[in-house]
Amino acid sequence: MADINVDVLVIGAGPTGLGAAKRLNHINGPSWLIVDANEKPGGLASTDVTPEGFLYDVGGHVIFSHYKYFDDCLDEALPKEDDWYHHQRISYVRYKGLWVPYPFQNNISMLPKEDQVKCIDGLIDAALAARVATTKPQDFDEWILRTCGEGLADAFMRPYNFKVWAVPTTKMQCQWLGERVAAPDVKSVTRNVILNKVAGGWGPNATFRFPARDGTGGIWTAVSDTLPKEKKRYGEKGEVTKIDAEKKIVTLKDGTTVGYDKLINTMAVNHLVEKMGNQELVKLAKGLFYSSTHVIGIGIRGARPERIGDKCWLYFPEDNCPFYRATIFSNYSPYNQPQADVKLPTLYHADGSKAESGEPKEGPYWSIMLEVSQSSFKPVDEANILKDCIQGLINTEMLKPEDEIVSTYHRKFDQGYPTPTLERESVLKVLLPKLQDMDIWTRGRFGSWRYEVGNQDHSFMLGVEAVDNIVNGAVELTLNYPDFVNTRQNTERRLAQKFYNAGTGSSNGIPVRPAPRA
Repeated sequence: MADINVDVLVIGAGPTGLGAAKRLNHINGPSWLIVDANEKPGGLASTDVTPEGFLYDVGGHVIFSHYKYFDDCLDEALPKEDDWYHHQRISYVRYKGLWVPYPFQNNISMLPKEDQVKCIDGLIDAALAARVATTKPQDFDEWILRTCGEGLADAFMRPYNFKVWAVPTTKMQCQWLGERVAAPDVKSVTRNVILNKVAGGWGPNATFRFPARDGTGGIWTAVSDTLPKEKKRYGEKGEVTKIDAEKKIVTLKDGTTVGYDKLINTMAVNHLVEKMGNQELVKLAKGLFYSSTHVIGIGIRGARPERIGDKCWLYFPEDNCPFYRATIFSNYSPYNQPQADVKLPTLYHADGSKAESGEPKEGPYWSIMLEVSQSSFKPVDEANILKDCIQGLINTEMLKPEDEIVSTYHRKFDQGYPTPTLERESVLKVLLPKLQDMDIWTRGRFGSWRYEVGNQDHSFMLGVEAVDNIVNGAVELTLNYPDFVNTRQNTERRLAQKFYNAGTGSSNGIPVRPAPRA
């Protein structure tokens, strides 16, 4: 017998695990427990604070949603109007010293004339080829050529996607694309080139909201706070060291054992199978590829420059900087950096020269957050990455050489992006069902390894839907039909729905399906 026994054990308190726990608490049916190795919840959507008081999310996160249930849970956790800031996306691509409005492929009207001609030529060639094509693209690179043409492929799509994924586009499949990548309309693009017009507003995150305080991680702390304290084990007492899938017992770092009937796992699936000690599954999981992500933060003294303005996030396809994306993090909330009256010393100037004085001075302050990818295909000079990023900011005119840097931040995430490689589906189609046959639902950004449903709203609902599948056999739409959930407002679940405790009416300890109260 284990020390603790529950119907459903949830491993991980990131968005997916919290989604599962929230749903379990909502339906008030199976007994449950959520565990996490970190003291604070949030996982890959948490927020760090530097000693100087600058906040940085562990990656470029914003809140936009395809699900009313997700919205309801966030509104419950942070219910006040002043808990949130609402933003219009102001996003650009840096190209040949120009700021081209995002998405780049819809705005070639902003490019130099020679580049416009190359891109239009490629778009026309692609459109003509598409009319007679009888097969689907076999990889991401072929998709790029068929939808964008050679000009756009070479100018932006290939170099940018290599910087993001750290994998050549020829090694990636294209089924993941959905709403992630804008396919240009040759007529609209040509019209905008002739009329010198700009296209904007594409995609689901054209508007987004951001928490006023505590960064994105503050959202998940607040969601976690809505759950019963006695059903949460965070920190060392929640760190999983071993999983016995046959006996259905999980061992935690402090020696506590937890018996379960069903397991919802949100840690990376390759780590899960290692903790299970199942060599067949370990070997299978080696077919999944990922890239690492370095998150770099730069805190700067001074008023936000006019050249930066109200930009949100920016893309960098060229090789004059190591980062693929920059977020003006201070634009999301005035509480993402120290207030102006806080006195901080200058560490050094952007060009590396020493400050004239080490005396602390007042602000105001602003900040930039950068992301750099790394893989076996794309190595990174980790020892000099901060210096190289600051030089990249000067090269792209984001910083001036004389700018005063008062704070720096660097954190590497070994598993940053779950790569949709050509081999991914052949692995997942075997691995996920094998685990589910053992009563293990593995879900989440790296739990189920599907980047196309890896945003915070998707991740949360992967947990919610796993619970509904366990309790009443409901289809997991987000996991299995990403294109369906991404093209509609999913309103079927609402937090206001009431459920009664159905008891334990089945032989496996999981309650019979809860029914809505009339």
